Amino acid sequence: MKDAPLMPRATAVWLVENTTITFKQIADFCNLHELEVKGIADGDVAKGIKAYNPILAGQLTREEIEASSKDTNRPLNLAKKIINVQSKEKKRPKYTPISKRQNRPDTIYWLVKNYPNLSDGQISKIVGTTKNTISSIRSRTFWNFQNLAPKDPVALGLCSQSDLEKAVNKANRKKEREKKKEERAKKKEEKLKTEHNDQSQV
Repeated sequence: MKDAPLMPRATAVWLVENTTITFKQIADFCNLHELEVKGIADGDVAKGIKAYNPILAGQLTREEIEASSKDTNRPLNLAKKIINVQSKEKKRPKYTPISKRQNRPDTIYWLVKNYPNLSDGQISKIVGTTKNTISSIRSRTFWNFQNLAPKDPVALGLCSQSDLEKAVNKANRKKEREKKKEERAKKKEEKLKTEHNDQSQV
């Protein structure tokens, strides 16, 4: 039996949700039966299992996924040099190939769903789209919203993992600052109310 990725079922869930790779390719890579992968896609198998990103784990590269997506007969190959996978990422140009532009709405939906703290401006920089499109997807008024399928922009090669992590960390820090600011304002308001009540009783 060939080497399988860590957490094969969770990895299969992620590949089903975020790529266009065939069930057979996913099954062969994860050492699962093809029917089991189909069951995952139908929601009958692996209920409650959280998707495990093989790119973050260093078990697959975006290039490997893209190559197998273009050739349904090409098997996915498990990455051997796990430690060095992320360090070799290069900053990609902002230009997005025409073949990948159709995936933008799906990646925006994925970002809004998984990282709600990201601002429209940040998402615009990550996938290279307009704020109006992001706003319409966030408010569910996008013209084709019913047909959107969340797709990881890293897996599709629209941005690097490091760029995504930087944006998420920045958004989380901003959210934390805003939360602390609101807490301080609330405490100040409560203090003023207390002082006002004390003065009223005098």
